Amino acid sequence: MRRAVRRLTVGLVLAGAALLGPAAPAGLADSATPTPSGSAGGAAAEAGPTEAGTSFRTAAFFRQGQQATAQASTGDYLYWVFPADAGQRPTVSATVTLPEAALRHGSSAWRIDVYDGLRRRQPCTYGAQSRVAAKDAATVELACALRPVRAAADTWSNDPLPGSYFVRLTVTGLPEEDSGQPFSARVTATSHDTGGAYATDGALAVPLVPGATTPETVEARAPEDGWASGWWSDRWVWTAAGGVLAALAGVGGYVLTRGSGRPSRVPPAV
Repeated sequence: MRRAVRRLTVGLVLAGAALLGPAAPAGLADSATPTPSGSAGGAAAEAGPTEAGTSFRTAAFFRQGQQATAQASTGDYLYWVFPADAGQRPTVSATVTLPEAALRHGSSAWRIDVYDGLRRRQPCTYGAQSRVAAKDAATVELACALRPVRAAADTWSNDPLPGSYFVRLTVTGLPEEDSGQPFSARVTATSHDTGGAYATDGALAVPLVPGATTPETVEARAPEDGWASGWWSDRWVWTAAGGVLAALAGVGGYVLTRGSGRPSRVPPAV
């Protein structure tokens, strides 16, 4: 009996390792080391647009992993737009190169905001969304990490959905004498996959891409590898693995409880 129990235990452990081993990294991606999406894996960011828009309608398009740059005057509103798909957790970073310190009369406050395809401002889960730059500072760094993008959500919720995401950069406070001075900005967006932890059973009919009226224009604003189908996630792997382990546990329980059969001391005819 002990030998049977030992064999059953070893079999369950090996089966669980074989089934769950390949799926574990994807399922635990949200709590483990992030897997960058849309970036060149440590290499310098690809060149993106060199100008920014001045409104949502004229926002400059760039893809995740690219570096968008622009030169403007202090006080201008700068807009960019990039695509984000279901299962991604985007992080937007911005670096503002300030005017020469000798030309400035005091500190300045800078801020980035991120809006989804419905122009709903999305809250930042972490990151320095706004910062005050001292009078002698050369640059200011800003960042905004969004919540995971879901394939579908209730109409009343403010959950991020697949589609376009707008980035707005502007100065929110500075001495009046410093208004109009030139500055430059660099903006990037990267994501890591969250796996099935935030997967949903539904999917949008069309990603939220403002101004896109045909499938061709929607695809033109898609991520580099296209929009996700919306139905697959590693939750299917975990569900299947759980079912197999439950079946193995049932078989093991039966083996342990059925006994060794007819006792040898009982005559065959009884």
